[in-house]
Amino acid sequence: MKYLIAGLGNIGPEYELTRHNIGFLVVDQLADKIGTDFTMDRLAYRAEGRYKGKTLIIIKPTTYMNLSGKAVNYWLKTEKIPLENLLVITDDLALDYGKIRVRGKGSHGGHNGFRDIEAVLQTQEYARLRFGIGSTFSKGKQVDYVLGNFSKDEFAELPLHIDKACDAVFSFCTAGLSQTMTQFNS
Repeated sequence: MKYLIAGLGNIGPEYELTRHNIGFLVVDQLADKIGTDFTMDRLAYRAEGRYKGKTLIIIKPTTYMNLSGKAVNYWLKTEKIPLENLLVITDDLALDYGKIRVRGKGSHGGHNGFRDIEAVLQTQEYARLRFGIGSTFSKGKQVDYVLGNFSKDEFAELPLHIDKACDAVFSFCTAGLSQTMTQFNS
């Protein structure tokens, strides 16, 4: 059984450790955990590996956050992966830093990555893992905050939170969506 795990972010060194790139950071760790590396492929950096008998196709779209749907759709079709085996990982301002929330469907909630995926796939019915980045920014400073680097304290805690997100991905692939939501949406 195959799964498509799409970590959303923006390519380029200037975005590498920004809050908006948490999807890339999670899938980088995920690839390390299953012993695989990313290579440049069509519309995305792509890695493939196995976990407990499941094949994980992991992508980091090179289309930038706001056009993520094109890459997600391409790899779903190319790998013949059913929509219920798609998990999209991205940042979420509405969640406290480090909290994760797994859902089987939902609106884009103003997130441009989700908005584009929804438009391209013509559905909101796909699983997503939202990684909380908090919202400790001044009025009018949302873009600077999202595209800014983690604070020193946040950065120190980041590996722990990324590990938890990876555990949620593995649970999604092995135990299923419902059990993963029960276990990780505390």
